[in-house]
Amino acid sequence: MDRAELGAFLRSRRERIGPADVGLRAGPRRRTPGLRREEVAALAFISTEYYTRLEQARAPRPSREVLAGLARALRLSDAERDHLHRLADAPPIPAPGPPREVRRSVLDLVHRLPGAAVLVTSATLEVLAWNELAAALMEDFSALPRRDRNLARRVFLGPLTEGRRLYGVSDADAFARRAARRLRTAAVRYPDDPEVTGLIRELREGSEEFARLWAAHDVAAEPALTKTFRHPLVGSVTVDCDALEVTDRDQHVVIYTAVPGSPSEQALRLLSVIGTQRMTTPG
Repeated sequence: MDRAELGAFLRSRRERIGPADVGLRAGPRRRTPGLRREEVAALAFISTEYYTRLEQARAPRPSREVLAGLARALRLSDAERDHLHRLADAPPIPAPGPPREVRRSVLDLVHRLPGAAVLVTSATLEVLAWNELAAALMEDFSALPRRDRNLARRVFLGPLTEGRRLYGVSDADAFARRAARRLRTAAVRYPDDPEVTGLIRELREGSEEFARLWAAHDVAAEPALTKTFRHPLVGSVTVDCDALEVTDRDQHVVIYTAVPGSPSEQALRLLSVIGTQRMTTPG
């Protein structure tokens, strides 16, 4: 426990909050910036003496209950709450499961890139959001039940597309390795989440490849720079692949773009017109 840093951190967070922020009256004689120590103590349901000793680096290690009360009283963000726990040598309790709600600003970004195929994936590679071009290039995710939107389940357990897995993408084997590594990270972050443990158990039992990759215990990143989709209507579509990390949600925004002026860019433009419909010839 770093008592000095803990005390300094608590003091800095206390001084940035005004009384009105927590429903208190400022009063005419307030000289202390932010909240008073006794006000924080009251909001956290601890004694003023103990809180004062915490700021002065003289108190014993606070319990998780005290840390939770301080985080609530000081209106700490998720990152600040984690930092508080680490300063107190009490690692935060893991989140119950991977966040599935996509922030509004991220959703807006997904739909503001009409020339790119964009999707958002969770820590377990569930497709959470997508734009129309991503659906046309890969699959109409809106027509699938939630469990079938998981790319890890799809790459290891199928189904196949024209004899190829994962939409006929050229780097399916490399993606499978990345998926196993990402799921191992998710298993550490969300050890008590039944969906995470259930997905891993399903893949280990249903896929010899996944069982082998899981046993390797690899966690190093393996970036994908380009890949080629084999699309049933427009043929091969080669795209650059960029992934932006949304750290506070443990999500990735995956962006597929084609080289300007290339046949693949023309194919994406055609897909943007076709959408998710399938053209057939009347019999």
